[in-house]
Amino acid sequence: MRYAILAEIYRKLDATQKRLEMIDILIELFDKTELENIRIVIYLTSGKIGADFEDLDIGIAEKMVIKAIAKAVGKSEEIVTALFAKKGDLGEVVEAFKAKSTQQGLEAFLTDGKTAAEESLTVREVWETLNKIANLEGKGSAAKKINTLVGLYAKATPLEAKYITRTVLSQLRLGVRDLTIIEALARKYCTEKDARKVIEHAYNVTSDIGFVGEILARKGLEAVRQIKIQVGRPIRMMAAQRLPSTEEILEKLGGKCALEFKYDGERVQAHKNGDKITLFSRNLNDISTMYPDVRDALKASITASKAIVEGEIVAWDPQAERLRPFQILMSRKRKYDISEMKEKIPVKVFLFDLLFVDGDNYLLKAYPQRRTKLEEIIKEEEIITLASQEIVTNASEFEAFFETAIESGCEGVMAKDIRETAIYQAGNRGFLWIKHKFDYSSAFADSYDFVVVGGFYGKGRRKGMLGTLLMAAYNPEKEIFETVCKLGSGFSDEDLAKITKELMALRTPEKPKEVASKLEADVWFYPTKVFEIRGADLSTSPVHTCALNEIKEDMGIAIRFPRFIRFREDKKPEFATTTKEIIDAYKEQRLLKKEKKN
Repeated sequence: MRYAILAEIYRKLDATQKRLEMIDILIELFDKTELENIRIVIYLTSGKIGADFEDLDIGIAEKMVIKAIAKAVGKSEEIVTALFAKKGDLGEVVEAFKAKSTQQGLEAFLTDGKTAAEESLTVREVWETLNKIANLEGKGSAAKKINTLVGLYAKATPLEAKYITRTVLSQLRLGVRDLTIIEALARKYCTEKDARKVIEHAYNVTSDIGFVGEILARKGLEAVRQIKIQVGRPIRMMAAQRLPSTEEILEKLGGKCALEFKYDGERVQAHKNGDKITLFSRNLNDISTMYPDVRDALKASITASKAIVEGEIVAWDPQAERLRPFQILMSRKRKYDISEMKEKIPVKVFLFDLLFVDGDNYLLKAYPQRRTKLEEIIKEEEIITLASQEIVTNASEFEAFFETAIESGCEGVMAKDIRETAIYQAGNRGFLWIKHKFDYSSAFADSYDFVVVGGFYGKGRRKGMLGTLLMAAYNPEKEIFETVCKLGSGFSDEDLAKITKELMALRTPEKPKEVASKLEADVWFYPTKVFEIRGADLSTSPVHTCALNEIKEDMGIAIRFPRFIRFREDKKPEFATTTKEIIDAYKEQRLLKKEKKN
């Protein structure tokens, strides 16, 4: 399959913002894709070269791409950089240079006397080359990566070079997310009504849309139904909803629930396969090497031969026997000096769920069964323990446990449904788990996880840096990010310097298709970074798009007086606060205001 076909499909996807049109274009792509390439095509169209948990980082920054473009098109790096400053997209830069080249100039890149047609790129060749680049390490690897990319440019048409560049920089930005691909797969290969649900479940338990898509295309939906949990392959984690009042939580959960401490740490999914322990983060990254102490402790603590358990890794003060802040734990996330940091920042792991044990899938079992089995297979020791839990049946019991959690240094509690229907909803956010944090006890001091989608340049002391950020909530039904506030307070100078540096690497020349905004930012960013913020209250807004027309016509919901709290590097944008959560919080706030007036 020629890569030119894929590039042309990308051009079509680039030209539309309509999700239904995107799905039709993806179906067209699958029609043109041979079975042996379907997995590769799905990865590349997702902007990746493999599954998330495979941690395949191409490892090429903008400066390296500029060097490669300059070398490929015979221009100086200064000239390439100047055009990049105008266009803001290195994909468009290389496309422009290649388009201006004469046919003789292009043929000068070809080798062995082959014609341009014979040298045309294939999808597999591009994918294999990008994997080769990702695996280049050690001394001289940067130069090798650049030269390998130059080799791709030599064979690429202008349009192909554009999308190769965007893929290399993780900036494909077609507006296509995994759920859109799942919908297209269901429509292309299935007639069954429950097809999308089956495909999505398989994706949630494998965390690999390419793998699932290939099984579907080759063997059909029934084969997808047979996909099972594999130890060592992460399951997409279940997320919680939020409600502000204990009474509302208890009512939602049938009058009683299990309460657990909500620890302020890094969520971890631990896989045990014999003597091997693999740790995955909420974002499906393999973090095993960062926590060698946790691996060793879990190896001894989990008595089962094969198991998948979930918990929270927290920074721990062994002398005071107290939890330490989340920011301290983040110092453990590094590739170097791991032994030193292990001694400097001890941790403790609080386990709270079981997903699989010795051949038995526990995802469809009720939460009480999962917790009971978890207690059976865990031998508690110095580092590993079970999350504190209590069954409550009324508001006073709830509040007492909540206060105990806060006194213990936790950020709140997690309320869990204990009815028979309380399964583990892999990859989904539902009301089987409801988080209740200290902030929620005041209707006007809530905290949210929002995504940065745009920025405004600072003035005065902040000149030369971003001074204000445009933040958005996530709407999973529409797969878009809806603006909810402009954030300009709570940052230290060090925070702003870090934010500016990291965000400018994510800038895009125009508003991303996944972003719904009435405001025009000075600079747009692809939705990647998640920040936790706190606001005074929620109000309707004519300038923001979160929950647009849901409360009032032509009005969205905005958070007033937002303040930056911390970076949420452990969260993907899809796990940010949702539009529905904002709507629910706004309605609850109005009710509380009415009650106070009465």
